[in-house]
Amino acid sequence: MRISLFYEFPLPRPWSEDDEHQLFQHGLDEVEAADKAGFSTVWLTEHHFLEEYCHSTAPEMFLAAASQRTRNIRLGFGVMHLPPPINHPARIAERVATLDHLSNGRVEFGTGEGSSVAELGGFGIDPADKRGMWEEALEVAIRCMVEEPFSGFKGEHVEMPARNVIPKPLQKPHPPVWVACTRPSSVQMAAQKAIGALSFAYTGPGPLKERVDGYYRELEERGAPVTPAVNPNILAIGGDLSMMVARTDEEALKRLGIGGGFFSFGIMHYYMTGMHTPGRTKVWERYEQAVAEDPTLAYGPGRGAIGSPRTVREFLRGYEESGVDEIILLLNPRSHEGTMESIEIMGREILPEFIERDAAAQEAKRKRLEPVIEKIEARRQPSDAPVFDETYAFGGLPTGRGGKFTASEIPEAMAEINEGRVKAAQRAREEAKQHEQAG
Repeated sequence: MRISLFYEFPLPRPWSEDDEHQLFQHGLDEVEAADKAGFSTVWLTEHHFLEEYCHSTAPEMFLAAASQRTRNIRLGFGVMHLPPPINHPARIAERVATLDHLSNGRVEFGTGEGSSVAELGGFGIDPADKRGMWEEALEVAIRCMVEEPFSGFKGEHVEMPARNVIPKPLQKPHPPVWVACTRPSSVQMAAQKAIGALSFAYTGPGPLKERVDGYYRELEERGAPVTPAVNPNILAIGGDLSMMVARTDEEALKRLGIGGGFFSFGIMHYYMTGMHTPGRTKVWERYEQAVAEDPTLAYGPGRGAIGSPRTVREFLRGYEESGVDEIILLLNPRSHEGTMESIEIMGREILPEFIERDAAAQEAKRKRLEPVIEKIEARRQPSDAPVFDETYAFGGLPTGRGGKFTASEIPEAMAEINEGRVKAAQRAREEAKQHEQAG
């Protein structure tokens, strides 16, 4: 089992002027330390308008910065929203491919539909359309990464003419593709499409085994690839509280404070029960009130990688026994020093044994899945992508509705350039003439 970190970048109020700056700088320090410690991947979510709960709105920017301070840790979108009103599929392809080059081929391409009222409403997306948007955008984004040129697409939610989208990813044919899964049915869907399942479910190791077994059973029986490369993996979140490792259980709990439960509370607030006034509602203050009424909201043992090395080791072994391929551990809000020490202890005292066992497990899995992959590939449907029209070309001046010219800035700029070139040539001739006369 691979062990990774999961960032939401929560930032509880009250805010000081430098808080957001420190949030990202601390995050970069932590990812650099995680790379040295041996964590497998850093997964960074994308959310919009979810103040306090998640300030990770441009994950490709942070991951690009992290790529320059790390060497081995993989860089995961956990996840990028695919509905076109949020991210156009061509722009997705460009950004993922660029990060893949900057990181020397370390990108994990996690995808999702979006779920919150804040985001779907903020971008004008009807919840009834989000699955269809995701499916079309995934197809177009991947085709943009692999086709030279992309031959065009016309669907219900995405329409795009032929263009050669550049750059192409370093990983061929494209980085591993994942989809966010919160229900057993979405895990099945990931298996049916032969892509990785980012199983954001808080079932614990016991019930998780059922999901893992179900994923691989569905993959073998019904998996049919929708992307050029299959990604037969399932990932899970390690509990609903943040990772906090210290010399003793008591010290870890003290450092965790009440912050560990903020992730779950934020989900409830933004996705289910809360009413939010932008820029006014104080989410952390509401959380503190809820904890005062029910302290179990922030209680740690057994609900996360929290405690001494021995306690955390046993916690992680339970997940390892479930057969899950990767576990992601949350990070506590406003706990940079404790997080840095947790990462250091994990790298020194916990990760090595898991890394060693995972190397053997991956080889055994590769051999076990060889006949399964053959079955999956046999079910691959022929592409219905249009054949590129070799006579197609674009160019000239953009025109608006009714054929009226609407983009005059370029001709005007070119006129200035031409005027400058003519004047420069005229000056050169005059200077040459004067030099000849003087000679």
